[in-house]
Amino acid sequence: MTNLYSSRHYLSLDAQKETGLRMPVQVYFKDPRVAELYKDIGIDTDFNTPWEPGLRDGPTSARFVVVDYDSTSNTLAPSAVWDSSNNRYIAPNGTPLDGKAIALPQFHQLSVWAIVQNTLDFFESGFGLGRRISWAFEGNRLIILPHAGYGENAYYDRASKSLQFYWFGEGKERIYTCLSSDIVNHEFGHAILDGLRPYFYESIGAEAAGFHEFLGDLTAILMAFRNNSFRRHVLEESKGNLDAATLLAGLAQQFGEAVSDAPYLRSALSSETMKSMAGNLEPHALSEVLTGAMFDILKGVFAKQREAELERFQAGSIKQPSDRAALAHTVPRMQSLAIQPLDLLPPCSVTFRDYALAVLRAEQVANPTDPKGYRSMMIDKFIGRGILAEEEREALLAPTPVFKRPQLDVFHSVDAIAASRGGAYRFLDDNRAKLLIPLNADILVTDVVRASKRTPDLRSMPDQIVVQYIWREELRLEGERFGRFNGERTTMLCGATMVLDQNGNRIHWARKPGTVSVGKGAEALAEQANGAKRREELLGTIAARIKSGMIGELIAGELGMLARASPPFGARNVDGIIRFELAPHFSISEHAESHNTGDRQWQISF
Repeated sequence: MTNLYSSRHYLSLDAQKETGLRMPVQVYFKDPRVAELYKDIGIDTDFNTPWEPGLRDGPTSARFVVVDYDSTSNTLAPSAVWDSSNNRYIAPNGTPLDGKAIALPQFHQLSVWAIVQNTLDFFESGFGLGRRISWAFEGNRLIILPHAGYGENAYYDRASKSLQFYWFGEGKERIYTCLSSDIVNHEFGHAILDGLRPYFYESIGAEAAGFHEFLGDLTAILMAFRNNSFRRHVLEESKGNLDAATLLAGLAQQFGEAVSDAPYLRSALSSETMKSMAGNLEPHALSEVLTGAMFDILKGVFAKQREAELERFQAGSIKQPSDRAALAHTVPRMQSLAIQPLDLLPPCSVTFRDYALAVLRAEQVANPTDPKGYRSMMIDKFIGRGILAEEEREALLAPTPVFKRPQLDVFHSVDAIAASRGGAYRFLDDNRAKLLIPLNADILVTDVVRASKRTPDLRSMPDQIVVQYIWREELRLEGERFGRFNGERTTMLCGATMVLDQNGNRIHWARKPGTVSVGKGAEALAEQANGAKRREELLGTIAARIKSGMIGELIAGELGMLARASPPFGARNVDGIIRFELAPHFSISEHAESHNTGDRQWQISF
């Protein structure tokens, strides 16, 4: 089996199962509450997760280690044991960790590990990003605490390199957040995005925080959507109308019922738009706009796959059109459509519009002729939510080259650029004028990767070389509106993500300009004007956050973070410069008394 491991990406899913390269693990389809209500989607007995050499007790794998420490009871539970003879994990006493062992802590350990192991494979596959993902911290293993302590919470924390899942309630009413596939995938989505774009955390913009919550929710929806049995149930529940697919769109049913007396914690069937959410700084609420837009697109893709089924039937290729087949074809389409654009996002200060443009550009690269009108459908959905403007439609639909040769002063081979951060830096430094980078900017190349992506119909796309770079522009906070930070200095992150193909053609260039002059031409002046607009927006956001009391110190106690006392944004002094950052654990509600979380001042991170 080890000999096959290196070539596993060339094998079908069924072949990987047959050869043991994917191992069966039983997990909840959604969570224990859904299992009570829907007997056919309780424990997923068909779930499987990637096997790899070197699996050991914990579970422990190359990228994850489970440490079952409970801070409330100050106990460390025995680990699940790797049974190499039978290619499975078992309890210390030899009990199989299947659906009959759900009360054992080792079942919880294995469940949460198997889910994140599978989800990481989903993101790294050719239908996703087509490359390995690094974490945002030093080290290669993300620590997972399935029973971190008592509390109505679960979160990803970069500082401790961990995913922490809490429990609450007593006896039969006890709820373990680690048993909710939605919650596990949501929190892991934060870890993935933090690894892909670590400077998103150095932001206090509402959309940057909202984008983190969006990707968490999207991850949970897409992972549930991949399961054949779950899709069958969704079709039966909705009768083919995904507007009625509440189980697919709803997130964390057990948690939502227990904490907020609602059928779900959040739902992708939200009708919120950028206009309806204007002025709302709460990230979870704002994220519903983008989550809703992508669910609209999912429904649009399903409708087009239904049309394709009808065409195949009329051509005599199939006996009858099948909604089940249409929904199955929608899965890889949505994986590519939603995940591949993450490589096209700017390195900092992301907005929902940035993601919408990345989605459209990635679709153009993968499907340049677009005979079925996917881009037009997606533009409709983004405009309908107010993420894009109606006046942009014509330009977005206008025929443009799929690849464009970048205008440079000094040529660098794409192999030299991709070889190292040093090589990428020399490329940027030698071409500052053409790349709209200020002459005195201290450029930091934050990442250089090469990706090999595939289209949903298994075609290999040209390799993509993704170069992220940033620089800092100093700002002074002057005036009473900045409160205790009046007179302090901070910085505005500037930079870009440039994506090249293997021949050096430019695929995408997402920029976040500064205010310093980059030339006298029309493009350079427009860039500087956009930078000035960014500066004013940043200062206004900082002032608004300070006024609402959202920026403070993160306070911890003996049992970890103190939820009521911890702010959603933090500020730290780095060499005399204030850096404002997202706090990964909590985000503030629209009101101090949150309608979602009862009398708690700070809303849960999930």
